[in-house]
Amino acid sequence: MPRPRAASRLVLVLGWSSIALLTAASALGAEPTGLWLYAPFVASLVAFGLPHGAVDHVVLLRLRDASFQPGPLLRVLTPYLALSVAYLAVWFVAPVAAFVSFIALTWVHWGQGDVHSVLALAGGGHLRHRWQRILALVVRGALPMFVPLLAFPEVYLAVADSVAGVIAPNTGLPTTIPDAVRVGGALAYAGVLVVYFAAGWRVARTTHRRAWMLDAGEVLLLTAFFAQVHPLLAIGVYFCLWHALRHIVRLTTVTLPRPSTAQRGWLGSARAFVLHAVPTTALALAFLVGLYWIVPERPATLDEFIGLYLVLIAVLTLPHVWVVARMDAAERVWMPSN
Repeated sequence: MPRPRAASRLVLVLGWSSIALLTAASALGAEPTGLWLYAPFVASLVAFGLPHGAVDHVVLLRLRDASFQPGPLLRVLTPYLALSVAYLAVWFVAPVAAFVSFIALTWVHWGQGDVHSVLALAGGGHLRHRWQRILALVVRGALPMFVPLLAFPEVYLAVADSVAGVIAPNTGLPTTIPDAVRVGGALAYAGVLVVYFAAGWRVARTTHRRAWMLDAGEVLLLTAFFAQVHPLLAIGVYFCLWHALRHIVRLTTVTLPRPSTAQRGWLGSARAFVLHAVPTTALALAFLVGLYWIVPERPATLDEFIGLYLVLIAVLTLPHVWVVARMDAAERVWMPSN
């Protein structure tokens, strides 16, 4: 698997430094509050977050080795849009179930993205077996999706209520989680971490020690981050500066480059990414405006607007996961050579 060294150093340092600084600031009582908690999500409308999936149609064409023509474009967009429309319908029929499925889908997708980054950006030689990579997906996806639920249950459930509440104002979701359930969940997650670290170290003790250390360091850093920082701020920062940025680097160094852009390095591919992403990001924002007019209760507060935005993200995530799964298959992410 290709390892884009210049781009990987940049994206790794930016992700690590932003997460570490925010974790330290929160521990020292200097965490942003109020409207600043929403800043990363607002920024993600145009920077990294929403645009990172805006070139999915180009990825599908590249994977088919097809030209950017109406016929091939229609063939790749038809199943993509069908998945989006079907999932949007689920939100209107069963919003609570749709939200729960969104959490599960994001758990898989963010774990999926991190497995690739461990392999491509950090070497990942300690993940020798397929079951280890599946376990890595579970561990990595749990960091943004499960750890905040244990650390900040009231905030997490309030966000869940605001997202599902965009469609159904009375969701019936609980407002807290019993302490015994939280402790049990924390112990279960800790046990999974021990198994994951031990399995990786069994390989890394003789080779690939650096990859194991980077992987373990990231997991521990993110665990502290999501256990310490307010979930809205933490997930927004992670979405933009960790998940989305790593995916963009993957696209601009592995999946999208053509000879014409490769000759100019990854910056040439990055410019091509922006050119492709701007129109479809604009269409996604137009879709968000359309959602505002068709939901039963139009958002009136910032929390409700974020809830509406997350419904849009959910509807776009399902086909995006399908695209990333095809990328993974092309790069044999889940088929280790050993």
